[in-house]
Amino acid sequence: MAATDTSSHTENTAASPGLRPEESRVVWLLLAAAFVAILNETTMGVAIPHLINDLGITALQAQWLTTAFMLTMAVVIPITGFLLRRFTTRQVYIAAMSLFSLGTLIALLSPGFGLLVVARVVQASGTAIMMPLLMTTLMTVVPAHMRGRMMGRVSVVISLAPAIGPTLAGFILDTLSWRWIFGIVLPIALVALAVGARWIHNLGETTRAPIDVLSVILSAFGFGGLVYGLSQIGGAASHGSGEADAAAATVSTVSLIVSLAVGVIALGLFVWRQLRLQKKDDALLDLRVFRSANFSLSIAQMGLLSVAFFGVITVVPIFLQNVLGASALETGLVALPGALVMGFTGPIIGRVYDRWGTRVLLVPGTVIASAMLWFYTTFDETTTIWTIAIAQTILSLGLALSFTPLFTASLASLQPKFYSYGSAVVGTVQQVAGAAGIALMIAIMSAVTASSTQSGAAADVAGAAGVHAAFLVGAIVSLPLLVGAFFIRKPADEPVGAPIGH
Repeated sequence: MAATDTSSHTENTAASPGLRPEESRVVWLLLAAAFVAILNETTMGVAIPHLINDLGITALQAQWLTTAFMLTMAVVIPITGFLLRRFTTRQVYIAAMSLFSLGTLIALLSPGFGLLVVARVVQASGTAIMMPLLMTTLMTVVPAHMRGRMMGRVSVVISLAPAIGPTLAGFILDTLSWRWIFGIVLPIALVALAVGARWIHNLGETTRAPIDVLSVILSAFGFGGLVYGLSQIGGAASHGSGEADAAAATVSTVSLIVSLAVGVIALGLFVWRQLRLQKKDDALLDLRVFRSANFSLSIAQMGLLSVAFFGVITVVPIFLQNVLGASALETGLVALPGALVMGFTGPIIGRVYDRWGTRVLLVPGTVIASAMLWFYTTFDETTTIWTIAIAQTILSLGLALSFTPLFTASLASLQPKFYSYGSAVVGTVQQVAGAAGIALMIAIMSAVTASSTQSGAAADVAGAAGVHAAFLVGAIVSLPLLVGAFFIRKPADEPVGAPIGH
C-alpha cells in the first residue's frame, strides 16, 4: 500500500459503499462490549481502599488486583493475532465475553482475596481479546475512506468509559458494597454475550495453522516478565531508610532485576522464534508488520505517547489528593471534562482524518500535548484545582488529535492478512509502554519525595517536588513526538472492491 498522505477523497472512494447492515451490527456490538470491559477496569482503582478494609489485606496485596490484570493482558494480547486468524469472529467474541462474564461472576461471589485475584485474571483474559478483535474487525469491514470516523467512535468508547467508571464506582461504594461494582457489570456483560451470540456473523478468512506452544511460553515470560518487572520499580523506589524498609527495598530490587532479565531474554527468543515461523506463515505474532515504515513509525509514536499519557494520568490523582488535599470525588471531576472532550471530538477528528489525512491532526495534537506536559512541570503546592482541570482538558484535546490518526494510519499501512497481527502489536505496545510510563514516573516521584522529606521539607512541598520531577520526565518524553508527527502519513485509500466477509 502506498504511504502517501491524501488531502481529499478520490472519485472512487467517494462513491464507494458503506457498511452492510450485518457488518454495522457487528461493529456496534463490539463497541458496546469493549465499553463494558473498559468500564469494569476503571472502576477498580476507586474500589481498592474499600477492598483493603473489607478483606483485611495490605496495600501491597491489593496491588495484585491491578498487577494480575496487567500481567494477564500482557500475556494474552500478543496471542490474539493468531487467535483472530485461526478462529471466526463469532467464536472469538463468544470466548472473550464468556471469559469476561465468568470472571465478573467469580468476583461478585468471591469470599476472599485469593479468589478475587483469580477472578481478575479470568476477566483480563476476555478483556485482552476485545480491543484487538474490535480493531481487526473495523479494518476488515470498514471501507478505507470511512476508517477515520469509525476509529473516532472507538475513541468515544476508550474515553467515556474511564470518565464514567470512577464516578459510577464512587456512587456504588458510597451507597452499596464493593460487590455491586461487579453486580451491575455482570448483567450488562451477559446481555452483550447473548446478543452477540445471536447476531454476530463471521467476517474475514480463517487459517488452519497449528499454534506454536513454545512461542506462547516465550511470549508469556517475555511480555509478562517485562510488565511485572516494570510494576516493581515504584515499589523499589518507595521504601524508606529504616532496616525493615532497606530489606524490603533489597527484595524489590532483586525481583525487579530478575523479572526484567527474564523478560528481555524470553522476548529476544520469542522474536527469533517468530522470524523463523513467519517464513511458513505459522508465527504466533507475525513481525512482518514492521516492514511497513509507516506502521513502525506510528507504533513508535504511539508508544512514546502512551508512556507520557499513562504516567501522567496516574500521577495527577496522587498530586490532587496527597498534595492539594482534594477528595476522591473532586479528583474524578477534574478528569471528567477532559475525558468528555476526547469522547465527543473523536468522531469529528475521524472525519477530518478521512478527508485531510494525518498531518493536520498530529502536528497540532502533539504540539498541544507537549506544551501542556511542560506546563504541568510548573505545578506546585499552591496550584489551584481549577488550573489542573483546565490543563487536563486541553491535554486531552491534544491526545484526542493524536491517538485516532495513529490508530488508523498504523493499521491501514498493512495488508489485510496482517490486520490481526497489527492489532495485537498495537495492544501490546500500549500495555508495555503504559506500564513503563507508570513505573518510571511513580519511581521518580517516590524517590524525589522521599529525598525532599529527609531534607526536612514539609509533606506538601516534598510531594510537589516529587510530582514536578515526574511531570518533567513526561514532558521530555513528549519532545520526539513533535518530530515524528511530520513523517506519519495516511495510507492511500484502497481500491474499492466487493465487501469483505462471508
